[in-house]
Amino acid sequence: MKKSTTRAMLGVGALLIAITTLAGCSNGAGAGTGSGSGGGDASKAKIGLLLPDSVTARYASADRPLFTAEIKKQCSGCSVVYANADGDASKQLQQAQSMLTQGVKVLVLDPFDGEAAASIVQQAKAKKVPVISYDRLIDSPDLSYYISFDNEKVGQLQGQALVDALKAKKVPAGSGIIMVNGSPTDNNASQFKKGAHSVIDKSDYKVLAEYDTPGWDPAKAQDWASGQISKLGADKITGVYAANDDTGGGVIAALKSSGVKTLPPVTGQDASLAGIQRILAGEQYMTVYKAFKPEASQAADLAIQFAQGKSPKGDSTVKTAKGDSVPSTLLDPVAVTTDNVQDTVIKDGLYTTKQVCTSQYAAACSTAGIN
Repeated sequence: MKKSTTRAMLGVGALLIAITTLAGCSNGAGAGTGSGSGGGDASKAKIGLLLPDSVTARYASADRPLFTAEIKKQCSGCSVVYANADGDASKQLQQAQSMLTQGVKVLVLDPFDGEAAASIVQQAKAKKVPVISYDRLIDSPDLSYYISFDNEKVGQLQGQALVDALKAKKVPAGSGIIMVNGSPTDNNASQFKKGAHSVIDKSDYKVLAEYDTPGWDPAKAQDWASGQISKLGADKITGVYAANDDTGGGVIAALKSSGVKTLPPVTGQDASLAGIQRILAGEQYMTVYKAFKPEASQAADLAIQFAQGKSPKGDSTVKTAKGDSVPSTLLDPVAVTTDNVQDTVIKDGLYTTKQVCTSQYAAACSTAGIN
């Protein structure tokens, strides 16, 4: 075991002993008024933003800049302390500890591992620093807030789109699909999978094989898909459920490498630029657009409120894996195909027409009515 990880675990153990002596209840992080949360001028608050990995394109292209811009818009004297865990739960713990030492008033945490990140929430609670669980749910009773999307609905949208595409292609009942799910350490991934299965399991199509992709790594998804193509035969794979655009891109690369000329319908999620372009080119069937701008903006607004000592109540609640209720905001996801690229990601300003319709995709954009 790494020495840094051992020290972190020992630190968590000591804090756990200290925490048991503190009065409080579920969601007890409360407002940022303790010594560790700065305790000073909220107009100059430090806000911690912890993101989980670098393989998911949206974090660098959308979440971080949108969140930072909204913080600056609402509080010109505030600053964002940023870190990316690069797919390492231990590293994320260390990053959070560093931010707490620096005196952040609020942590906005998108966990790489939703269970492991509970220790971050415990340490933040000991310093009276509220934690907002961003996009992925942390399995902790002491969360102050959770903002994300209806993740089972995301899976339902993906599953329904795949089934509809197969029916439209008149793929015979009983034909097979493969499922490439998200990371086993991501609570959201289990919800996407549950939602997708709720549709696919009731359809006329059968799941030939299924894979939970460690760390959402596209290369691992591609390797697994290549193995399944060799094992099952490319002609037996008539559809692909991929939990996001990056893993979907890995499967598409595997299919193309095996010589498949007419790709089966492939799902996705996150409306990445590459994913949108694959949709327009006819390589990927659909994606799910989760409006990152309102998600990031509302997360920033919540962070400012907590830094000011307020306690936002949420418009709903979500239960953690252990059954604890967390005040929440859940936004609506939208399925995107060639038919509505213009009216979703371009209309909302996620991408400009120029970004999407490069010379390689100009003809496809014209066909889709994007100009």
